[in-house]
Amino acid sequence: MLNYIFRRIGYMLVTLAIISVVGYLIVELPPGSYVEFEIQRLRQQGGNLSQDQITALELRYGLNDPIYVRFWKWISGFVRGDFGESFQYRQEVKDLIGQRLMFTISISIFSLLLAWGIAVPLGVYSATHRYTLPDYIITVLQFLGLSIPSFLVALVLMVFAQRTLGQQVGGLFSDQYQTAPWSVAKFIDLLAHLWIPIVVIAFGSTAGLSRIMRANLLDVLGMQYVQTARSKGLTENVVIWKHAVRNAMHPLIMILGGSLPGIISGETVLAIVMNIPTVGPMYFTAQLNQDLYLAASFLMFLSILGVLGNLLADIALAWVDPRIRYE
Repeated sequence: MLNYIFRRIGYMLVTLAIISVVGYLIVELPPGSYVEFEIQRLRQQGGNLSQDQITALELRYGLNDPIYVRFWKWISGFVRGDFGESFQYRQEVKDLIGQRLMFTISISIFSLLLAWGIAVPLGVYSATHRYTLPDYIITVLQFLGLSIPSFLVALVLMVFAQRTLGQQVGGLFSDQYQTAPWSVAKFIDLLAHLWIPIVVIAFGSTAGLSRIMRANLLDVLGMQYVQTARSKGLTENVVIWKHAVRNAMHPLIMILGGSLPGIISGETVLAIVMNIPTVGPMYFTAQLNQDLYLAASFLMFLSILGVLGNLLADIALAWVDPRIRYE
């Protein structure tokens, strides 16, 4: 088992090295630079930058250096915890990311737990009660969850929370707690605002995961070893939950590896609609404004979350199916 884990860690480090190079090149691909974007923005506002100011900005951010020099400056600082300075915000990238990353990870983890906690039992029930009225109802709800855009669900829940619950919506805090120090009341107010994005993100994930669980469990239930377990006199719950569900979980565990970065980067529209200070909108803005170090650092963090998620998924698969350890 340890050899299996060490191999996966080695693959992870090689993957991150490749991603750092390819990701940086992709961020650099669009023509122009942040200086050109800043000049255009100022001209639209009726201002401009002198040539001395342009030269100073180019020297400050090393925009005239060859690409491999800029990449080495960034990656050598990244491994030391120095992610560079954001062109647009004039702040250290680590400070900008640190302000939003904790909220983002918290929302993502709670959404995953809620989605999995509902999807697995729902998929099992649907598969074991095939072609019954509850199965048809669950199937309709699954299609709705996959087809309705998340921002539309968010708008409906925001209207419900405002008109029915009398709750202030938008953002993570009410107005009186925006700049207030942390307290029990502020934490409760945060929880009151968090439930909407958590439910919205989990809504679509639950629909997809439960359909996958249902389809895989139906395949597993028809296999011979399940029939053999039944013939030995085992109860139906033991046959399903101990033998069938364990093997039907393989695809879901593989999906789990990419779920966290997918949620973090994929709910940008939802975060914009609900005015939530997560990393998604800032990452989108950094790409749009060619904020090199901020965009590249975001990309690396998402990649790190992706490979860590895949590592945990590999370990979970090896625990569920011991045959994988000996591949």
